[in-house]
Amino acid sequence: MSKFENNIVVVGAGSAGLIAAMVGATARAKVVLIEKDRMGGDCLNRGCIPSKALIASAKVARLLSRSESFGIRNQKADLDFESVMERVHRVISRVAPKDSKQRYEEMGVACIEGQAQLVDGHHVEVGGRVISAKSVILATGAESTIPPIHGLISAEPLISENLWDLEALPNRLVVIGGGPIGCELAQAFRRLGSEVSIIESQKTLLPLEDVSASTVIASVFDTEGIRVLTGCKAEYVNESIVGVVDEFGSEVKLPFDRILVAAGRKPIIDKTTRGLLHLDDNGVVKVNRYMQTSLQSVYACGDLVGPYQFTHMAAYQGWHAAMNALTRPFWRESIDYSAVPWCTYTDPEIARVGLSEPEAKRQGLKFDATEYTLADLDRAQTDQEVEGFVKVLTKHGTDKIIGALIVGSNAGEMIAHFSNAMAWKVGLSKLMKSIYVYPTRAEAIRDVSGIWRRGRISPRLFKLAEVLNNLNR
Repeated sequence: MSKFENNIVVVGAGSAGLIAAMVGATARAKVVLIEKDRMGGDCLNRGCIPSKALIASAKVARLLSRSESFGIRNQKADLDFESVMERVHRVISRVAPKDSKQRYEEMGVACIEGQAQLVDGHHVEVGGRVISAKSVILATGAESTIPPIHGLISAEPLISENLWDLEALPNRLVVIGGGPIGCELAQAFRRLGSEVSIIESQKTLLPLEDVSASTVIASVFDTEGIRVLTGCKAEYVNESIVGVVDEFGSEVKLPFDRILVAAGRKPIIDKTTRGLLHLDDNGVVKVNRYMQTSLQSVYACGDLVGPYQFTHMAAYQGWHAAMNALTRPFWRESIDYSAVPWCTYTDPEIARVGLSEPEAKRQGLKFDATEYTLADLDRAQTDQEVEGFVKVLTKHGTDKIIGALIVGSNAGEMIAHFSNAMAWKVGLSKLMKSIYVYPTRAEAIRDVSGIWRRGRISPRLFKLAEVLNNLNR
């Protein structure tokens, strides 16, 4: 007789929970999936999909504004913001079937709508019903953080949870937070026609990135007319003004029609769960390298645990959580964070994998940095998208890649070359010998590898080659 009704109960149907449920169903396990809101979670409904749809519309508007530089005259954007937002919701609806209740029920997953609560290591309560399972997987995600700024709540700020209900384009938009989300949306709204100011408390935009990347984005923002206030904090909000104070105590008053808050996200953890599981100092659920919590039968994944709040990382963790939950105690696989790629979808994009230069220095590592400027790339010239560079960090004296940074158009696509190379222990020497289609942006991978290689050829070898060639003529 079975001890439990199910093999797995998954709480949360965002990226992490959906993958965990899919893994369980594929393995012919009995799986229950519980979601209190909409299937697909933040990524589908409030994050990646709607934001990238908005960014795509904004990029079209930007291209039209630059049409004369491509030899096409009298092309100007006649913006219809209502139609833009309708398109955003159409995109969501087209992607939604992949994450739908119907699809998962067809896989054999029992989908339940309701607020779930962890009872103990093997039981979850939802709607007055207690469901048992050998393992519980928590994937409850995160929610927007609203900083304690006087008057901010009264101004009804835009956050990811309500932004996509916006019906009219704000004439004046103030963005609080200069991280990835703040920068992406600030640029999108500016290109759609808003006057945009962005406030960041750190000294640079995108403070977790290499300063060289932040500098490129700051320059682009300046060109596009976005007002950037770094090293500043929003102190108060009244009916139409955001009061901003810089590091020297000087005040700037920013008029606004709407405020967009992009000041980070915090994990969603109810009081009962907090009492049952160990949390770290940042308030996220502590897990080991098998995604196991302080209760052996309870696993957690996605934004609930960090350290990376990315959809692809949530999916990766969800796979590990489900596999380890199903095979416990006979087999388990450890998570590996050594080659995690990510991208900020500004224009140009910023993509990174592995260590940044500042991180490598803080760790005391000996490394070599090799950089290639994208303006030297033929495809960048044909497309008139020359901003940015490729930077690769290698272990000193070797071609082993320990980190890579790409700033440029389609950087999110290009970074896969480096993340795959790191995952499969492929060095720059082999990347240099690969064949790349001409003309493409991927050629920059070969070119930066070539710069690395040429920098390591002894001058004596060049001299010897010259002598041999002279003899052979």
